Amino acid sequence: MFGFYSRLLTIDVTSQTSVVTPLKPPVLERYLGGKGLATYLLLKHNPPGVEPFSPLNHLIFATGQFCQSRVWGSSRFGVFTKSPLTDFYAESYSGGRVPEAIDACGFDAIMIKGQAAAPVSILVTPQGASFHSAGHLWGKQTFDTEKDVLKELASENTTFHKPGAVVIGPAGENRVSFALIANDKWRCAGRAGTGAVMGSKRIKAIVFHGSCRRELFSSEELKTHCRKFYSVNKENPGVKAYQAMGTTMMVSLMNTVGAFPSKYWQQGSCSHWENISGETFHKNHTVKPHACARCFMACGRMATIEKGRHTGLKLEGPEYETIYAFGGLCMVDDMAEIVYLNDLCDRMGIDTITAGNLCGLAIEAGQRGVINEKISYGDVDSIAALIEKITLRQGIGDLLAQGIIPASREWGLEDLAIHVKGMEPAGYDPRVLKGMGLTFGTAPRGACHLRTTFYKPEISGLIPPEAIQGKAKMLIDYEDRLNIFDTGILCRFYRDLYPWDELQTLIYLVTGLKCDVLDLKNKAADIADMTRTFNIREGLSPQQDHLPERFHKEPLPSGHAITFKEMQMLLKDYYRLRGWDENGIPYYDQGVS
Repeated sequence: MFGFYSRLLTIDVTSQTSVVTPLKPPVLERYLGGKGLATYLLLKHNPPGVEPFSPLNHLIFATGQFCQSRVWGSSRFGVFTKSPLTDFYAESYSGGRVPEAIDACGFDAIMIKGQAAAPVSILVTPQGASFHSAGHLWGKQTFDTEKDVLKELASENTTFHKPGAVVIGPAGENRVSFALIANDKWRCAGRAGTGAVMGSKRIKAIVFHGSCRRELFSSEELKTHCRKFYSVNKENPGVKAYQAMGTTMMVSLMNTVGAFPSKYWQQGSCSHWENISGETFHKNHTVKPHACARCFMACGRMATIEKGRHTGLKLEGPEYETIYAFGGLCMVDDMAEIVYLNDLCDRMGIDTITAGNLCGLAIEAGQRGVINEKISYGDVDSIAALIEKITLRQGIGDLLAQGIIPASREWGLEDLAIHVKGMEPAGYDPRVLKGMGLTFGTAPRGACHLRTTFYKPEISGLIPPEAIQGKAKMLIDYEDRLNIFDTGILCRFYRDLYPWDELQTLIYLVTGLKCDVLDLKNKAADIADMTRTFNIREGLSPQQDHLPERFHKEPLPSGHAITFKEMQMLLKDYYRLRGWDENGIPYYDQGVS
């Protein structure tokens, strides 16, 4: 088939073997690539109820049918597994230049099972996988691991393209439930604990090296189309805003609307927000735009700290979510210090959103006399010390490494803890942005903002933030379109540039599949049903779609709140429009094999 390799690589780490098998056209036509294909494989091959750290839990890497093509925003890969943080579906995505190295190996998906007897690194080429001792890399931080493993394992085949590597840090080795998988130094498949699953299999790194390319249905038409797309969109106001400020621009915006979570979800803004805004960051430090491959948006911030005790520290970032997690929830009032904490998390290999939320919870626990840990709001050194304890699972860090549900239960702070399904929300308070409440509740991996990015229509005025009626319908349209994005796998920040008809055109030019918009919506709904079916199978109850009670019982100082009744109405509409029953259970027929 055009646009697909029609090949699956299955790696068994226990026996240190790999096998290449064909993927049949009906599977690819129904699920496309990326998320659709990977979720189908996960549902088919993972035993029901399997423990996340079991050798039988599969870890799946996938690129989309657009990767290595001229399609803008297509240099991305996804990782799919059962999450050790939530015990439910896990999906996590990353960009940079490594996605094209993964794709050049010539597989639509790479599925890993088993557990090595000792630490290993894996070299993947178009012929399959080879295994190499990684005992000397075990314990190293992510940056050093990536540099060393590329030097050691990159194939000597001179016809291959540039190699790429994905790695874990000490947090992944120690099975910290929110450990990440890193690539290109600062790019991360960050959420849901994919790095912990990789560490449980004792895989320190995977190097990808090949020279394959997908055969496209109409490469010349695609070239012409993408050139025109660039000329039409290069001056788009949204594109220029990302080029100028990246996601740091959201700090000012979210504080202005009062939805910037602060002081562990007690406030919707913080008095020091201008100190940690994108405007101040760009003024006080050297910050330059940086792009993934196949991207003209260049949202990344390649930053060098110019002032204070961290002068000279370089990092691509921080993203808005890291600023909110440490600058808002933990009340750190200096961007240079947030960069320092970001760098520490990157090197250790942990997700900054969950890390900031857990540090915020620990601060509150300390203030309430529940724990004796010396940690307080704005105290960067105590926050950094706690991050290191979590990474190494020392003292209080061993409990926090298990995630927010075990920690809050142990401390008797379950009513205080903010999460959905065991994953903490991103930086958009649902008491102000009520559509984000529905997003957090229904997202399959937990309180995730990226499944709909519904803050965009709420803030831009497409639908009032406080509205309940009609919100689920609009949200489903956003979610379905982004499900098709994730089959691609396309960058979220192209969401305004790729409406349904544009996606239809791109899929046709790459694959030759004649899918009209209704066809695409049906495929997207199929993926939503499939991920929901996975979670129901793993024990999800409808109560776990609800928000923490604090959001209903504890209004923000501004008076904003989302009532339990409002959330019930949103969920009822969502289930009905999805065609699910009143408990949110879909009918899903896998249908092809």
